[in-house]
Amino acid sequence: MQVVVVGSVNLDLVATVPRLPTPGETVAATGFARTPGGKGANQALAARRLGATVRLIAAVGTDPAADEALALLRAGGVDVTRVRRYGGEATGLALVTVDAAGDNTIVAVGGANTRVVVDPADLADADAVLCQLEVPTPIVSAAALHCPAGALFCLNAAPPAAVPGDVLDRTDLVVANRAERASLPELGRARLLAVTAGEEGAVLVEDGREVARAAAPRVSTVDGTGAGDAFVAALAIGLRSGLDRTAALRRACAAGAVAASRAGAQPSLPSRTDVDRMLQAAGT
Repeated sequence: MQVVVVGSVNLDLVATVPRLPTPGETVAATGFARTPGGKGANQALAARRLGATVRLIAAVGTDPAADEALALLRAGGVDVTRVRRYGGEATGLALVTVDAAGDNTIVAVGGANTRVVVDPADLADADAVLCQLEVPTPIVSAAALHCPAGALFCLNAAPPAAVPGDVLDRTDLVVANRAERASLPELGRARLLAVTAGEEGAVLVEDGREVARAAAPRVSTVDGTGAGDAFVAALAIGLRSGLDRTAALRRACAAGAVAASRAGAQPSLPSRTDVDRMLQAAGT
């Protein structure tokens, strides 16, 4: 399966803290790490680890952070030849704080992510196209416009931003968490909408009617940063490969659970074997 991801590349600066600070409060970190991230890059690597052939359409700067942010994608076999480099632009950054329960806060600094260019030729052979809202909406609109007929177009509505009607009209699958769904009423018109609820699992809604539900396998949460991206990639691949909706949703929940049980965004992303083992352990 050929998956093309149009989206962001970031370098994550991750501080581990005993608890998340309240506004105006300073909390001493217990750890710090620099890891590759960005929702586009995360979903590209997740799809690759789950068995797809993956091409990433993205943008980075010419600063040292660019190679650091792309390192795991290259090592993992993602095609990054369509990741453009822009002099004078900084590679995207994410400032991440993770507490002892695995909850996090994230501040994204767009940088070169605003410069992504969608060439129709880069999408021509896609079986599935994955997009997020961590790049400007005109880029998402271009990806939707040039998504080939017959390919699955998946939009992860995160971080929340107004979704143009032309994008929703072309979108086969929208994925949002409960907060994103509540803040974006236009998602109610999505043909197929997956709403995630963390440890409570996820539901799949078609034309306003629930058609599938899956529980999340129980894990000890370490860091939820990449869990949503693992979910998106697994669900899109499962549906595109012909799994029934409940089975695809279960695999997506399992993929998210594996990621949440590990530290870091991209380092946490599961393989197919990891997902199979999680489902087996959960008895589903």
